[in-house]
Amino acid sequence: MITGIDAFDRDVLVGRIAQLERELFGRGAWSEEAVREELSAPARTYVIDIPDDAVSSAAADASNAASRNVTDTAEATDVTAAAAGAGQATPAEQAMASTSQTAPAPPIRGYAGYWYDGDDAELMTIGVGEEYQRQGIANRMLRWLIEDARMRGARRMLLEVRIDNEPALSLYHQLGFTRLGLRRRYYQPENIDAYTMSLELRPHIVGF
Repeated sequence: MITGIDAFDRDVLVGRIAQLERELFGRGAWSEEAVREELSAPARTYVIDIPDDAVSSAAADASNAASRNVTDTAEATDVTAAAAGAGQATPAEQAMASTSQTAPAPPIRGYAGYWYDGDDAELMTIGVGEEYQRQGIANRMLRWLIEDARMRGARRMLLEVRIDNEPALSLYHQLGFTRLGLRRRYYQPENIDAYTMSLELRPHIVGF
């Protein structure tokens, strides 16, 4: 199941994502501090994929927290009302409004996030734990981010990918991304080149 990150304990979440980073990216992995800074950076939207049975556990933890903190419950009502008043909520807003309490971070199968400040959206990272790969998790997370960016008004989604990352390249091509260019020695410390890729999120209007 794909969900937002704001409902979960940030310290535990950072540790688990950093662990996956080391598992997936080796020397090029983000440090724990880099993960923390990225999740807290402005204009970022991040999601995680968790087992379905982790949702009920998180909901129970949130319910217990709500019984101890009436103020938090009131804030959750404000968030939900704001999303409803603004019209159709984006996937990110729906995920945030679904629960307002901080629960222990569940097991994380995958994580992904993008940056958007009003024009193009930029995919920042996407990763799936080795034991959960080839189950469609990366596909589902990326589709979620694409739809969220489209609903927020992004014109395109951009990304960089290692030229030797065949599974990622296959996924991006499958979802309609096309190559724009090449960035030499983009990935450090391995000195691996990166392709830049783009996906149009708004239909082209042809006129005179």
